[in-house]
Amino acid sequence: MKLKFTKMHGAGNDFVVLDGVRNIISPTPALVRYLADRHFGIGADQVLLVERPTINSVDFKYRIFNCDGREVEHCGNGARCFVKFVHETGLSYAHTIRVQVQHGVSTLSLQENGEVLVDMGSPGLTPVQVPFDPSGLIPVSDGDDLLWPLNVHGSTQWISVVSMGNPHAVQIVHDINAAQVLRDGPFIESQSNFPNQVNAGFMQIVSRHEIRLRVYERGVGETLACGSGACAAVVAGIRRRVLDSPVRVRTRGGGVLTISWNSRHANNNPSVMMAGPASTVFKGEIDIPNCFLV
Repeated sequence: MKLKFTKMHGAGNDFVVLDGVRNIISPTPALVRYLADRHFGIGADQVLLVERPTINSVDFKYRIFNCDGREVEHCGNGARCFVKFVHETGLSYAHTIRVQVQHGVSTLSLQENGEVLVDMGSPGLTPVQVPFDPSGLIPVSDGDDLLWPLNVHGSTQWISVVSMGNPHAVQIVHDINAAQVLRDGPFIESQSNFPNQVNAGFMQIVSRHEIRLRVYERGVGETLACGSGACAAVVAGIRRRVLDSPVRVRTRGGGVLTISWNSRHANNNPSVMMAGPASTVFKGEIDIPNCFLV
C-alpha cells in the first residue's frame, strides 16, 4: 500500500500529516510507530490525522498520535500545522476553522502575517482535571498557585500541575541549558501520581514577558517545541505572579510562540491563546508493508 503524506513542523516540533478526509486510513499503533521512525520511516514527533467531524458545527476532526503509537488529547504546534495543511491541500480556505479534538473543540485562525492563532481552551487548574493524584503530598502556596513536591532522584522539585487538554508538570529552573531534562524528564513522566503520565516542563524566566522552555513529552522524549507545554508554563508563571500576559516563549528549536492568558478576566478562567508559525517541509508517498496495516 502507498500512503501520501505531508511532513510539517511548528517551531521544530515535527509531524507527519495524513489526509483522512479523502482517504480511508486506519492508524494502528504499529503504523504510527513506522511512520514516525526516523531511521526506517519518515520521522516525526507525532502523526496527525485529519478526518471528517463526528459532531455538528465544526469543520474537521483531527487526531494526534505520539511516536510511540499512543493517541493523545491535544497538540498546540500540531493544531497550527493542521490549519496550514487544510489550506495547502484545498480542504478549506476559511481563515477561521473549528476543529474537533479528543476532548473538545478548538478554534484556529490564520493571521495575515502567516502565523496561526489557536484558542487552546481554558486550562485545568485542579489535580482532578490534570489528572494528578496528590495523595501523601503537602503543597505550598505561591501566588495563586499550589506547588507540589516531587521526589526526583533524591531531591525535591516543586511543580505546578496544569491541564491544557493534556497533563503538564511545570517547574522553574535557573538555567535552562543546565537543567537535567533528559534525566529528570522521563522520571517525572512516569510518576505514579500521574495516572495518564505527564509532560514535564522546565521553564527559565527571562523577564515578566519572556521565558525559555524545554519540555520532555510523554511517549516522545524531549522535543524542539511543545505548544501545549508553552501554554501550561505561561499559565503556571502567571499564577505564580512571575509572568504577565502576553509572554514570548523561546523554544529549544529556536522558534518563538506568543501565549496570552488574562487570568483576571471576568469569567475567571478564560481561554489560553497561542500564536506561532507552521511550516511545510516536504510532501511524499511511502510504501507501507502489510504487517503495519493489521
